[in-house]
Amino acid sequence: MIGSALPGRLHCRGNLGLGIVVALALVLGLAVLVTACGSSSEASTTAGSETTTSVAGKTDLVLASTTSTQDSGLFDVLIPAFTEAFPKYNMKVVAVGSGEALKLGQTGDADVLLVHSPAAETEFMTAGYGMGRKAVMYNDFIIIGPPSDPAKIKGMTDAAAAFKKIADSQSLFYSRGDKSGTNAKELTLWKAAGVTPSGDWYQTTGQGMGETLTIADQKGGYTLADRGTWLAKKDSLENLELLVEGDKALFNQYHAITCQAAKNMQGANDFMNWIVSPYVQQNIIATYGLDKYGRPLFIPNAATAQ
Repeated sequence: MIGSALPGRLHCRGNLGLGIVVALALVLGLAVLVTACGSSSEASTTAGSETTTSVAGKTDLVLASTTSTQDSGLFDVLIPAFTEAFPKYNMKVVAVGSGEALKLGQTGDADVLLVHSPAAETEFMTAGYGMGRKAVMYNDFIIIGPPSDPAKIKGMTDAAAAFKKIADSQSLFYSRGDKSGTNAKELTLWKAAGVTPSGDWYQTTGQGMGETLTIADQKGGYTLADRGTWLAKKDSLENLELLVEGDKALFNQYHAITCQAAKNMQGANDFMNWIVSPYVQQNIIATYGLDKYGRPLFIPNAATAQ
């Protein structure tokens, strides 16, 4: 009986030994899995703590710019060209009024700016919020209005005088009212005209240039616009035409500014130096719009001190 029981005991010990081996293997495998998961989680946390690094391994670069550079379509050409030249950057564009763009630069929410509000830019630089500022390009502002032209300003070359006639006739006028470069220029023209605009005839949109043109078109009002956005949008506007142009007071200068609080200062410098480089000036900015509009929407002038 003892002899018959022994093989059974040996069999049980064999199964037990095998079970222990299997269990150990499972424990070791689980440990490897936990270690791997822990490493992955740590890498994810590390990447998440780097606010300027994207999941693709590229460094984020935030450009805050006026809406006119976007509404005119220039960024559709400019940004892809930059990211092709600098594939290490993940370019993020925030298109707002120049005043808001300058605020983003001040708080460190933007690395580099492309704006067109010279007086506000000078204050920004004087306060120490900007590291570098370079002239990039220019075009001009124009006064747009309904073909019926109730203020009778068509053909005038004195913008302030045209504004005075709009106010005197209380013709409907749409202001962006967003502290943008365009809005700042508009306010200087009202001041030059000796007018403090108010009343039902003076409406504020709080919108970008493209949207403001659309509203003026739908409501049959006047507005001040940059030429680039006007040319890009005019085919979709049925009730507006260009009425006043040519005044030196309508000059519209754009600058690139690197921000003191930039999270990606290297990227900011790379973008500013790139956009004023001879290749970009001559082959992108100087040619943009030629094929479609018969004239460039912006004139490059990085070599000119403004």
